[in-house]
Amino acid sequence: MLVATAAFAAAALILFVGVRAGAAGARAGCPGQGDAGASPTAQEQTMLCLVNRARKARGLEPLAAPASLARAAARKSADILRCDEFSHEACGREFTYWIERVGYRGCREGENIAYGGGSYATPRSIFQMWMRSAGHRENILGAYGDIGIGLQVGELEGYGGAHVWTQEFGQRC
Repeated sequence: MLVATAAFAAAALILFVGVRAGAAGARAGCPGQGDAGASPTAQEQTMLCLVNRARKARGLEPLAAPASLARAAARKSADILRCDEFSHEACGREFTYWIERVGYRGCREGENIAYGGGSYATPRSIFQMWMRSAGHRENILGAYGDIGIGLQVGELEGYGGAHVWTQEFGQRC
C-alpha cells in the first residue's frame, strides 16, 4: 500500500506545474472538498462548485453543466480505466470523441484529466493541481459556457482505488 500511495503522490506531483493561482479563495464554501470517500456524484458537484467559485472570484460567469457533457466526461474517465491509459487520447480516441458521441455541439472544446489516490484524490487536491498548471487553469477560467465533470474510481496502471477525473469544456455556437 505504501508503494501505491507513493506512486499516486508522484503522479499527482507531475500536475503541480505553474504558480499558485488563488485556489484557496475559490475553495471556501464548497462542501465535501476534502472527502474522496463521498459518492462520485457528490464529488463532481463539489468540483463544479470549486470551478465556478474560481471563475466568480475573477469576475467570470459560472459554467453551466449540461447532462450531455457530464456523460462525455464520465465516459472518458471510464475509457482511461478500461484501456489502462492515462491520456487525452485514451483507447486511441481523440479527446472530442465522447463530446461528439453524446451530441454536444459547440464551436470550441477543451479537456482536463487527472488522477490520484488517497489525499491526492479529493476534489480539492485535484482542483488545486489543475489551478497550478497554466494549461489546465486556462481551461477552467477560459471562454467556455459549459462544463461536464466525470469521476470514475478503479484500477489504473496497477494501482487500485485510482480516482480518475475528467472535465469536458464547451462553448456553444
